[in-house]
Amino acid sequence: MHEVKLFNSLGMKEEIFTPIIPGKVSIYCCGPTVYNDPHIGNFRPVITFDVLRRLLTHIGYEVTFVSNYTDVDDKIIHRAKELGISEKELTSSVIAEYRCLVEEVGALQPDITPTPTVYMPQIISYVKDLVDNGSAYVADGDVYLSVKKIPHYGQLSGNDIEDLENGARIAVGEKKQDPVDFALWKKTDEGIQWHTEWCEGRPGWHTECCVMIRSIFAKQKGYIDIHGGGFDLKFPHHENEMAQAQAHDGHLLAHFWIHNGFINVNNEKMSKSLGNVILMKDVVKEYGGIPFRLMLLASHYRAPAAFSADTIKEAQIKYNQIETAMKKVAIILERHGIDVDSLKPSDESAFLDALCDDLNTPNALTVLYEENKILNSLWRVREIDYKALEDSFAKVKTYCEVLGITIHIPHLDEADLRLYEAYDEAKKNKDFAKSDEIRQILLKKNIF
Repeated sequence: MHEVKLFNSLGMKEEIFTPIIPGKVSIYCCGPTVYNDPHIGNFRPVITFDVLRRLLTHIGYEVTFVSNYTDVDDKIIHRAKELGISEKELTSSVIAEYRCLVEEVGALQPDITPTPTVYMPQIISYVKDLVDNGSAYVADGDVYLSVKKIPHYGQLSGNDIEDLENGARIAVGEKKQDPVDFALWKKTDEGIQWHTEWCEGRPGWHTECCVMIRSIFAKQKGYIDIHGGGFDLKFPHHENEMAQAQAHDGHLLAHFWIHNGFINVNNEKMSKSLGNVILMKDVVKEYGGIPFRLMLLASHYRAPAAFSADTIKEAQIKYNQIETAMKKVAIILERHGIDVDSLKPSDESAFLDALCDDLNTPNALTVLYEENKILNSLWRVREIDYKALEDSFAKVKTYCEVLGITIHIPHLDEADLRLYEAYDEAKKNKDFAKSDEIRQILLKKNIF
């Protein structure tokens, strides 16, 4: 099995990845709060962790991949009110849209997609445990974690608790004892709420992920291999998740913490204040989901990714070059009696070396693009070396599968093969009217 190195945000260094349970990998990636149309920033972690999942599966690990939908939040309550619909109607419609877009960008659906509303009994029980063990306290119905009781708080984000305390303020309406304490449960009289011994209310955001991870990976006591998400989640969300896990279970929740960078739009950070937020559905409609994926993979996942008309059009060209070559060669090989689906590459070390080095997708793409050039050169000759062509085709196909680049490979049936024979015969006999007629039929079937 290939050795994998990953950059661990907990310690800020590359480490050799070794799973907690030999041969098995547990991954949890923070998903979106489902209150509005997803934007392109939501899909950088989708694509980043999809490639990681595909890589680990490809080299032999059994991967359980979990990504949540946050379906209880102030933003959801306010948006549902604006639209005049229930919170459930809103979250269900956004989740449905999000799932479609996940497929459009070539990502696999998660094995499990938990939502806090389903896990509410476990969340309430978890918060009660923290109150009972003295890590949390109740203040007029709200429940807060006492951050100063958590050893080494700030070790993930690099924040010093004294600096945080000096820079923090207790907002109007908050009853916490210390400015750095955060809410585990919030008393509320609007929107969806649940009954507890403290109040009618709903959970704090940071608590939801902890409980869902702990519940899904109960056999591991909630300690997982990889926890990931966007860099913006590192603090306070992931720091606070880790603090709760320490207080409740005595561990850091995850072995590896992996964070992807932002997407810049025309060299500016994407933000609502700048008015440059781009919706994912609009990108898919105009450019396609796979070119967007290729555009992101051209940047290392920890670096900013550049979105512009130029970068995505360049990705479109690259994608068309790959798909055109693969389609052409698939037809050549199938006409030669070769089952293209069964082909395996003779060597993929250069490609895997790149991806196993902290998911270096730019270098992996370089290997893919070079191999695609080789593929094109192998069929453009008078005497085709079919063994070499098979191997090159298998390499490009495998690289695309691991990177999640969807390639539509044609599969010829007996009728298609007979059409090709008739086409060759017509050309041989210089019956150009007949050959052109058959060519039009093959084009309509998208197999020419």
